[in-house]
This record gives sequence, C-alpha cells and structure tokens, in this order.
Amino acid sequence: MQQDFLNAVEYSHFLLKENVSEGDLVIDATAGNGHDSKFLAGLIGEKGKVYSFDIQKEAVNNTKELLKKENLSDRVEVILDSHANINKYVNQKVAAVIFNLGYLPGGNKEIITRSKSTITAVEESIKLLQKNGLIILVIYSGHQGGEKEKRAVLELTSALDYKEYNVLNYKFLNQPGPPPEIIAVKKRR
Repeated sequence: MQQDFLNAVEYSHFLLKENVSEGDLVIDATAGNGHDSKFLAGLIGEKGKVYSFDIQKEAVNNTKELLKKENLSDRVEVILDSHANINKYVNQKVAAVIFNLGYLPGGNKEIITRSKSTITAVEESIKLLQKNGLIILVIYSGHQGGEKEKRAVLELTSALDYKEYNVLNYKFLNQPGPPPEIIAVKKRR
C-alpha cells in the first residue's frame, strides 16, 4: 500500500522514534497540550526522563492532565518557565529536544514563541546534545512574528558546522499556508 508523505507532526515523531531509546533524557521545549511529552514519555520508558517546558499555566495544566490520564506523570517534569531557561533545570546530556513554534493550539493566539527566547533555547539545547543527539523544530510561521522566528532559526541552524552537525529542512512546497516545516539538527560527534 502506498502512503503519502508524512506531515510535520508525523515526521517529527518518526525522527524521535528513530533516535530516542529507553532510559534517555529528553526535552519537550514547548509543552503545549502535552502530546509530544506523552509521546516522549512512551519512548524513554520507566528509567528515562522528560523535561517539559511552557510559559503558559494553561499549557502546563493541559500537559499534566494528559500525562496523569496516561499514567506517565512520574516520567515527566513539567516546568512553568521559558524554554530559554533550559540550562537552569537540565545539566546532563540529552538524546533529543523538540520544539513546536507558534502558539498553543486552542489557546490565546496572541501568546507566541518569539525569536529571542527560541534562539537562546536552541543554543542551550545544542550544548546539551549527546553524540547522535537530535533537536527538532516544528515551525508554524503563519502568524504575526512567525516568519521572523523562522528566519532566525534557519540562520542559526544553517551556520552550524557541517562536520559536527547535520541539519535537515523538511517542508511541503505546494501546500497552502504557509504549511508547517521541520528543522532537524543531529549532532555527529
């Protein structure tokens, strides 16, 4: 049976599944409604740990509620703080970090991720990556400020040394939108 290309969320989960193992330490830099935190908690098993960040109390509550419902709360530390402050909470090497840039689905569309904090968070995440570690940025740029944030992320990740990092840009070219796209950074050594 032939299958269409994976959408941005499906592809991000495919990459995570291929790169995260039981017992790993991982970060959900934008908890949102908790779906990535739940997915990561399933991948890392009982011995792993997920750090999940969001600046909105509503997102933190949604994430905690979903994790409780799925009996995964003990694997995830949900933190009400900006992803720019990752280094205040995590000081060990991580296998993966995922970002969903934009606004909280179903939430206030005026509260968005911003270039400055996102770039700081990506820079801190790069420092935390273990060998073969992965950063995934799912970029939703169709809102005010979204295009600016996307350009900043592209500029930062495009400048990474190819000897140390592979950087992938996954996007649909012929969909209305702008459709979400993915930047994936894999640490080579």
